[in-house]
Amino acid sequence: MFLRQITDSSLAQNAYLIGCQRSGEAIVIDPERDLDRYFDLAKENGLRITAVAETHIHADYLSGARELMERHGALAYLSEEGGPDWQFEWAKSHANARFLNDGDTFRVGNIEFKALLTPGHTPEHMSYLVTDMGGGADEPIAFLTGDFIFVGDVGRPDLLESAAGQAGVMEPSARTL
Repeated sequence: MFLRQITDSSLAQNAYLIGCQRSGEAIVIDPERDLDRYFDLAKENGLRITAVAETHIHADYLSGARELMERHGALAYLSEEGGPDWQFEWAKSHANARFLNDGDTFRVGNIEFKALLTPGHTPEHMSYLVTDMGGGADEPIAFLTGDFIFVGDVGRPDLLESAAGQAGVMEPSARTL
């Protein structure tokens, strides 16, 4: 299994390229709009990007998920959780969109991803347990948490209130987180 974190320090944003070296398939988790770096890294490692997933709806940068799905044919794995105001509306009628609920699994090559609902930063937020089935693993080896938890910190539960003006959601979001 190939796993690489791609960091944009100016945005404090992380994306992940994860590939199955046996099948040559790869997924990008939380891509920024500039996709060249992901395609270059995949090519350098003998991989082709066939899927994309989002941990949540991003308000702080433009995501590349839509372009990966629409222009490059990638399957898009997106949360269906969070209620009617927290849906990936742009993907609802696209044949390559796959909508996930808590506990759903999908595979990219021999790598299994289990979606877990982890709200608090946003209501629809998903984290992904990653298991390298092709390598013989029977337990996850990674947990991709988006903006849910960080090393030594947790995601911000205040942004919906402070940046989006949704009064009264900060404390309940913090409790949920």
